[in-house]
Amino acid sequence: MALSHRPLLLIDNSDMISLINEGEYKVMNLSFEEAREIIDSHGDDVLKCFASRETEIIMFNYLGIKQREYEYKNIRNMREGQDAIVFKLYITPSETQPVAVFEGVEAKKIQNIYAYCQYISKVK
Repeated sequence: MALSHRPLLLIDNSDMISLINEGEYKVMNLSFEEAREIIDSHGDDVLKCFASRETEIIMFNYLGIKQREYEYKNIRNMREGQDAIVFKLYITPSETQPVAVFEGVEAKKIQNIYAYCQYISKVK
């Protein structure tokens, strides 16, 4: 199925700035359930605009979004009336650094990763 003129864009922190560089936008925070519903409602009319494998792992494995092979495209500007879901990752250093031993090798926890979603619509 061909994509519409304004497919839903899936983006992450690193791509957000290049997409919203001109125009007027409406931004709101989303629950993970709301993000899943919006993505599902667009069916195959979705473009993935990030290359980060880590973001994809978080999307599918931790946020519960149905795994699909979304077409990747590097987008520089959103179109008027177009929407996007941003997967924001917030990384903090670990307050505690427990050590675990895996097959005789020590591994140390060094950071915590938090994720949340935002919905962006280009108004003008």
